[in-house]
Amino acid sequence: MLRLPSHGRYSFSPIGERPVYDWPGGRRLAFYLGLNIEHFAFMAGIGNDPFTRTAGPQTQRNAAWRDYGLRVGVWRLFDLFEELNLPASVLLNSLVCEHYPQVIKAIRDRGDSIVAHGRTNSELLNVMWEQDEARIIAETTDVIAASFGKRPTGWMGPAAAESRVTTDLLIEAGYTHTLGWPVDDQPIWIAGRSGRIMSIPYPMELNDMGTNVLRDHTGVEFERMIVDQFDEMLEQSKAQPLVMCVALHPFVCGQPFRLRALRRALKHISERAEDRVWFTHAEEIAQFCHSQPDQTIV
Repeated sequence: MLRLPSHGRYSFSPIGERPVYDWPGGRRLAFYLGLNIEHFAFMAGIGNDPFTRTAGPQTQRNAAWRDYGLRVGVWRLFDLFEELNLPASVLLNSLVCEHYPQVIKAIRDRGDSIVAHGRTNSELLNVMWEQDEARIIAETTDVIAASFGKRPTGWMGPAAAESRVTTDLLIEAGYTHTLGWPVDDQPIWIAGRSGRIMSIPYPMELNDMGTNVLRDHTGVEFERMIVDQFDEMLEQSKAQPLVMCVALHPFVCGQPFRLRALRRALKHISERAEDRVWFTHAEEIAQFCHSQPDQTIV
């Protein structure tokens, strides 16, 4: 029989057939913000273009558009998160640590958690040889650890692009959770050649890059997506624990016309949450899941 390639990382599991458990405080919906803070090469490498909607040839225009996020957009987002008392999980390129000290200080001062995001979003790890990918993971880990006083335990590579051995390399590098597998609304275990790692839900669609840049939806349309996702998942969470994330990029959602729509969406979530939502970090979700008895998380 002819067989298609497969990964063997997890088995099929319908969500309604799994164990039911609560998040801390008896809550059923865990909510976190995935804030991508990135550094790009100038006139080299890859990166999206706001005009062509592709990762085409790099120009000064592309570089400047992304720099807007670090010079302006991220500070507007930090202000919004402070206003609504929302934590963030920062998906951080390690080169941000070398180039933008004020941004790093703001992340430390806020107490946001770090998800390692490779060195730069100008390079993809899925096209590298295994030993080169391992070196990038090690360098990223060491640079972030030096800037924050502790190593990151969560990972999502640039563009969430993985090679066939990325999961194995992450486990061997001491990572406990990954955001690179958009396969579920609950955390699940991902198998590796020398152990396992927790997959924390991270959205490819509820993501301003895919929505506002690649598919050209408006800020208002993204707002509606966030609100509908939250309202529906809050209802679904009566039956089982779920995770909702909103993925953000400062050079996209930090644009004023999109920021206003994002503010309305996050205010809606804050006002409706009451005591049913756990506002948290990806790292805290992973820590909770790792602490549960075997067979609780499938």
